[in-house]
Amino acid sequence: MAARHETTVLVVDDDESHRTILQALIKGWGYKLEGVDDGSKAVELAKEKPFDLILMDVRMAVMGGIEALKEIKSYNPSIPIIIMTAYSNVESAVEAIKAGAYDYLTKPLDFDMLRLTMERALEHVSLKAENQELKERLVSSFDPGNIVGRSEAIRRLMDMVAMIAPSEATVLITGESGTGKELIAKSIHFNSSRKNGPLVTVNCAALSETLLESELFGHEKGAFTGADKRREGRFMHAHKGTIFLDEIGEISPAMQVKLLRTIQSREIQRVGNDQTIQVDVRIVAATNRDLKEEVEAGNFRQDLYYRLNVMTVVVPPLRDRREDIPLLAMHFLHKFADTNRKIVKGFTPQAMDMLLKYDWPGNIRELENAVERAVVLVPGEYVTERELPLSIDQSLESHDNATSKIVQSEDILPLDEVEREAILAALEITKGNKTEAAKKLGITRKTLLAKLQR
Repeated sequence: MAARHETTVLVVDDDESHRTILQALIKGWGYKLEGVDDGSKAVELAKEKPFDLILMDVRMAVMGGIEALKEIKSYNPSIPIIIMTAYSNVESAVEAIKAGAYDYLTKPLDFDMLRLTMERALEHVSLKAENQELKERLVSSFDPGNIVGRSEAIRRLMDMVAMIAPSEATVLITGESGTGKELIAKSIHFNSSRKNGPLVTVNCAALSETLLESELFGHEKGAFTGADKRREGRFMHAHKGTIFLDEIGEISPAMQVKLLRTIQSREIQRVGNDQTIQVDVRIVAATNRDLKEEVEAGNFRQDLYYRLNVMTVVVPPLRDRREDIPLLAMHFLHKFADTNRKIVKGFTPQAMDMLLKYDWPGNIRELENAVERAVVLVPGEYVTERELPLSIDQSLESHDNATSKIVQSEDILPLDEVEREAILAALEITKGNKTEAAKKLGITRKTLLAKLQR
């Protein structure tokens, strides 16, 4: 197996002459090389740069190889590490393997064996990555929108979609803004018996009541000022297919009545015409509001809610599926690197750590925007924390300071005061959106309103 051009190896050995020989030899095999003389330096370097393989001695002055191995593996378990030592015994070999070493070689090294072991280690990592990629594709293979993820939350979501898609049932998709509700709607359509029919999307929040009625049902010539010709509505365009009504919670009471009639009878009336027209459509709706609470508050019709809520799909926020963040970040990185014709290979450990710790109030959409910005700004091949939006760093710093203040202060704040600060923080993060703030606080909107009034 020939060395891959981009493969970088770190050699860790306090014997300078031996390290120099190894570096020259391995460089001659076509690998990129870096070398350090102690385990502590290896740990720091491994946190800064993404190495493909580490070759490390056991006995070194400040930090030994086994200790360094454990620290590196706790930070990045995917790096293959080959341990080498002049003091071979069964116990140390077992300890190294248990700590996560890929293999254990004794000095003086058999260079042919070293090369073979390195190639096997790199091939093992490559196969493991390919296998994981295949699994991820299998999870999202039935979704043309390429839903990225392998978390338990996403697997449950896709299992639900797989069961719902073949049916004709009306579906209500709920979830915070930016979680990918439209992708789920696409997945439902393209895995249904209507997949060869049209999928028509309507953003209900983007249109006024008059325009929305015309957009959905169509209008006759002269029905209103500017209606210079007859127009078919989106329901007719979606005939024999699926209509996706995004932000359904934003429609007016009058439009709710008209939509209810259409769902019940599968009939529409163009604006300016009393004649009804039969339509054959499947309805998928989405909202970032809690429609049950909207019904209780008198903002949404109960009968329409039950008509829409035949099957419910809840899309989890990104903070509840953090294990998907690296996959999503890399997906967007490759996408924007191609778009901007740049060679960007990944994220530094510190940058990825920031992405994992941040709560992502804007969910996947915010992550996508952050990665696009980073790809445009990055001067090298790896995105660092410097290219990430300042808001992420400030949010993490604010969280750390708040935690430190609570822990270090001898005067514990009264519970009411802590609750007040939490509510204000949630409202600030959600820019005053009470429904979103209530979700982040884990309470109902009604409870939040009561607390705000108090």
